[in-house]
Amino acid sequence: MSYSTILDTHLHLIDRRALNYPWLAGAPALNQDFLLERYQAEALRCGIGAALHMEVDVAESDIEAETHQVAALAKRPGSLVIGAISACRPENADFPGFLERQLADPTVRGFRRVLHVVPDEVSLSPSFRANIARLGGTGRPFDFCVRPDQIDKAIALVDLCPNVQFVLDHCGAPKIKEREEHPWRERMREIARRPNVVVKISGVVAYADGASWTLDDIRPYVEHAIDCFGWDRVVWGSDWPVCTLTASLSIWVAASQAIVKDCSLDERGRLFRRNAERIWRLA
Repeated sequence: MSYSTILDTHLHLIDRRALNYPWLAGAPALNQDFLLERYQAEALRCGIGAALHMEVDVAESDIEAETHQVAALAKRPGSLVIGAISACRPENADFPGFLERQLADPTVRGFRRVLHVVPDEVSLSPSFRANIARLGGTGRPFDFCVRPDQIDKAIALVDLCPNVQFVLDHCGAPKIKEREEHPWRERMREIARRPNVVVKISGVVAYADGASWTLDDIRPYVEHAIDCFGWDRVVWGSDWPVCTLTASLSIWVAASQAIVKDCSLDERGRLFRRNAERIWRLA
């Protein structure tokens, strides 16, 4: 089977007029508007035909406003946006009500809580784990973004929630610039033993040396992630505009295609589109 266009599972949009992003104050290179029109102008030239919007860690009070904004963007004629991966706060007591509202919104295809920016105790709490378990049977995957030293904690969460579909973002965030492969390699192999986890081939260029990275710098990390999880449990994401810290969207697409150019058309189709359609129930 072939694939006609790429499905981007990790698009961030930033609109400071509409939403509040507290973290942008500490990220001057990204402290600007990154709107859909800007993304699409390049994405369409790269062969991207659809995108899931990934939450951008807005202020907690703006989480539901962000998904409403994405829903409006998805309704625009010619929009590449086909759904939203919503932010969430499973550590909060009001999570069950929040989840009920979000599940009623057809735009919301999944959820994410960025864990590498909060204390480890957040994801280890009984309330957090119990609330993540509520996602079982909903058809809404849970993305998590963790550092290599936190993968063991991600494994503990996965083991407690076997009925939840998990997505490990950014190949497990390896330290590519520092050329560190251990214990990342071993922990990736271990988490991949859990059949309810898939890995997202995204974000790796942002972890590379922006001044001098080459394809050979990122290739071992991408290939190891694919080798660990297999072709049925890999998806692709742009991580735009974070990828622009070290590469353009076009360069990241080209690098991704170059890494898998010798793989079969069927394997590339699963990575770039078909697995995502199945996992987020988009087909």
